[in-house]
Amino acid sequence: MSMTDTAEPSAVLDYRLTAEDRCDSCGAQAYIAADVNGSELLFCAHHGRKYEEKLRAIATSWHDETARLVEAR
Repeated sequence: MSMTDTAEPSAVLDYRLTAEDRCDSCGAQAYIAADVNGSELLFCAHHGRKYEEKLRAIATSWHDETARLVEAR
């Protein structure tokens, strides 16, 4: 195991979005999920940030995994 594999095991458990989850706006990989009016909306990092202010005002939950983009480097 590398140091990365052992250093952050709990962080991986918090991730629930996969490569199969796609942005509702453009189809890119989703890193943000928002529950709005009983429906889950998925967004890539770009569109999540673009709509975040408006969505947070009406969303019942906001799940953000954009930190994974920095970890991938």
